[in-house]
Amino acid sequence: MNNIEYNVKSERASEFIHDGEIRATLEYAKEHRNDRALIEEILKKAEEGNGISHREAAVLIEVEDKEYEARMYEIARRLKERIYGNRIVMFAPLYLSNHCVNGCVYCPYHAKNKTIPRRKLTQEEIRREVIALQDMGHKRLALETGEHPKLSPIEYVLESIDTIYSIHHKNGAIRRVNVNIAATTVENYTRLKDAGIGTYILFEETYDREAYERLHPTGPKSDWAYHTEAMDRAMMGGIDDVGIGALFGLSNYRYDVVGILMHAEHLEARFGVGPHTISVPRIRPADDIDPKDFPDAVTDDVFRRIVAVLRLAVPYTGMIVSTRESKRSRELVLDVGVSQLSGGSKTSVGGYADGIEDAEESAQFDISDNRTLDEIVGWLLELGYIPSFCTACYREGRTGDRFMSLAKRGMIGNCCAPNALMTLAEYLEDYASPGVKVAGAQMIDRLTRIIPSEKVRRITEDNLRAIAEGKRDFRF
Repeated sequence: MNNIEYNVKSERASEFIHDGEIRATLEYAKEHRNDRALIEEILKKAEEGNGISHREAAVLIEVEDKEYEARMYEIARRLKERIYGNRIVMFAPLYLSNHCVNGCVYCPYHAKNKTIPRRKLTQEEIRREVIALQDMGHKRLALETGEHPKLSPIEYVLESIDTIYSIHHKNGAIRRVNVNIAATTVENYTRLKDAGIGTYILFEETYDREAYERLHPTGPKSDWAYHTEAMDRAMMGGIDDVGIGALFGLSNYRYDVVGILMHAEHLEARFGVGPHTISVPRIRPADDIDPKDFPDAVTDDVFRRIVAVLRLAVPYTGMIVSTRESKRSRELVLDVGVSQLSGGSKTSVGGYADGIEDAEESAQFDISDNRTLDEIVGWLLELGYIPSFCTACYREGRTGDRFMSLAKRGMIGNCCAPNALMTLAEYLEDYASPGVKVAGAQMIDRLTRIIPSEKVRRITEDNLRAIAEGKRDFRF
């Protein structure tokens, strides 16, 4: 193991997530956490918007000076505004099955748990769940399922995707299905790509191999290398939008921040495209899981620092925070990096539709933000954000290196802001409560007037009038 060298372009996980490089980086960060000249240099580089390295990011994670911390947050805020504007993309998870053969000690789906009701949705039940989600106003879903080769094979996932895309209820339609399922083969990733998925998402949980193997004692997921190399296989299978992340609280958060960034650097070096999204979930209570059993839990202040540093390091990447987080903690990270939020979420199998037995008892984890989607939309409007239901980039082929090229040049706003306003208008017409409808209409009117391009502004105004008349699905 000690003879393995760090190689950012390697196909082997142990070489691109190199334990020695991470530990050397953490030592370097500790030694330089009060090095004012170095910190100034890193912040200046971050401000240019081209990202910073994993070693530079590690220094910022360790910085003790409150003045520098405030500058970090301000730079992260400006970078997010420059690239993503004030748009926040909305989505919801959809749990298909909680049957699982793994032994993950932090997840209630683990195979030895005999108290949680096990469920697998039929295609008719999926239809009911999707209609319930459409009736909230959702256009984008993230499919979730436990790992069980016999009860939840890839064929079941593919059939479910076809079912979801086929459902058009009233004015509702799911326009993008992201998929968060266990690591699989290049062939299966190609099948997912052919099924029309958006982003393939897989959390590393923790990048610390020793901790990972302790936390995953049994099952296919216990193979750290196979799991860590999944994104390489996904890209080899044709999926150019991938989402990575760690479950903070399982291990040393500093190690995992560096691991996330080394993973991003690896994908960029090997495939020319970094991760489309980074998720930053924290350990939460669940059926037979107590967060107090995990001594590396992350405080709100540290959580905010993590999000800001990730934004500085990979400014082009979307950042996701789910309803694991409370209203307060979500608000803390919205202005320093987060660009996607879930809303009105259920983490149980069959949690959205009425009448599915034992649905609530099958939850993967407890939700901290229990507000409805409409309440979250209203809250975002109050904070000055555009709640966006846009899926245009995926549907127009602006994925992978095409998306990254636009994001890195700060150009995705040319089409994203109008698209966000038009999808918000759809939501207001079809699903919003009266107060939210008024607030949203005021924002749309104000922001449409200041669209820089006269041509784009005119087309947007025409499309908004058409939406008010009952037409749907306009996009740049």
